[in-house]
Amino acid sequence: MAKLKSIIKQLSKQDYEILYSNLMESGADKSALLLQMMYQEKFSDSKIMKDLGVNSNAYYTLRSRLNQKIEEYLLEQVENPRADLLKKVANIPEIIFTKKRTIVVATLKKLEKELLDYDLSNELTVVYKSLKRLHAHTPEYFTYSQLYNKHIAYMLSVDKVESLISDYFRKYGSYIFSGNGTEKLELTLINKELISVKNLYDSHRLYVYQSCVGIFHRLFVEENESMEDEPIENILSRVQQIFDMYQMDTIYHHLKIVFEYLKLEYYNRYKVYRKAEDYFDEVNDSVSALMSNYTLYTYPARFLFTKLERSLRLGIQQDLYNENNMLFQDFEIDLDDVPNYVSYVTYRALSCYYSEKYEEASKWINNLLNEVSVKKYPYALLEVKIILAIQYAIMEDNDLLNQLLGSIQRQIRLLGKQSCPHAAVFVKVIKMMSTQGKTEKPEKAKALLEKALAFKRTGFAPTAYIRIDEKFFKLK
Repeated sequence: MAKLKSIIKQLSKQDYEILYSNLMESGADKSALLLQMMYQEKFSDSKIMKDLGVNSNAYYTLRSRLNQKIEEYLLEQVENPRADLLKKVANIPEIIFTKKRTIVVATLKKLEKELLDYDLSNELTVVYKSLKRLHAHTPEYFTYSQLYNKHIAYMLSVDKVESLISDYFRKYGSYIFSGNGTEKLELTLINKELISVKNLYDSHRLYVYQSCVGIFHRLFVEENESMEDEPIENILSRVQQIFDMYQMDTIYHHLKIVFEYLKLEYYNRYKVYRKAEDYFDEVNDSVSALMSNYTLYTYPARFLFTKLERSLRLGIQQDLYNENNMLFQDFEIDLDDVPNYVSYVTYRALSCYYSEKYEEASKWINNLLNEVSVKKYPYALLEVKIILAIQYAIMEDNDLLNQLLGSIQRQIRLLGKQSCPHAAVFVKVIKMMSTQGKTEKPEKAKALLEKALAFKRTGFAPTAYIRIDEKFFKLK
């Protein structure tokens, strides 16, 4: 965990000693020892694991908990100026009634400058309303009236942008599950509207908000770059500069992980895997929080399939099962968010499949089909059923398999074979491998499976992550 080592390296001696003492007093001896060894920078990960007496999975959990403890401690040590500003705004009525006019005006003018720096539109309207009233008998009344009206409009624009972002990612989930061209057009229109609103104001907040959607849209919806578009790397760099300038902004503090995720997806999209690895650990460690709390600002389920691609590329897909048990230990997903939920369950089922835990994989999918209705997304439902059928075939549960294959074939007929050719081929493969017979069966089945995986697919396509290896052809 490069991020953890970097944070510990930058701790002052005083902070390190306080943290070490707090961990020891709370009974977290192993976390304290891990902190000590990383702070001293004398030990490799393998040496630390040996000295702590833990395996790689326990070591991963220990590092995650230590990272969380350190971040909580550091946040406690910092007085948040943004929170201080909000307290000052709340105190405006008090100073108006208790202080001399010159002091009140000077205080409000100072507060105005600080609020402008942090781009806090709601609070600025309170300041300008007060300044307007205090200058009711002067020519400045008109100036402050105009500023008040301007920031009311800006405040409404920020509120509109926040709503548009959540609408965009809600529609994106529906789009990748349905492949509906109208929904793609709606995504493009939302992105254009966000750009238009952003261009009305010189606002770093609107720039950051629009970038959440703009980068994602260019990576996963409209992949054809325009010469007029600002390069994605430039956008990422500018957003990072904003974050560095306003380090105490609470929203920016939490949005950092969204842009780490976008950096990962950007470099992965263009197969710059070495750069993508710089961001993988941090995003991976935060995946549970992303899936739970960040769906208003991004589509985190996309990362699960990026992770599958990476594990298959590196040949470590069998490690996903144990890692998931740690990453999602306290995870609770929103069942009403069907695309994210289906993506999560399918990812967990495929992770079980890679670890040859076929019964558990089938339980994940059966629970999904019992808990939510996926009928609204027939192509996605077809994908899920095919993965379930593979588990039944491997387990040689022929009764359930034949029943499910019948359902899949009826669905293919309704959708039209030409719209889901890979599904029809998958059915042939599963039938061929689950019946007794010819000795050349594995070779024929493998050729068919390669054909099925070769079909170009967009959107939700978990069957594309079925690995062609000997394990698949253990079917009889």
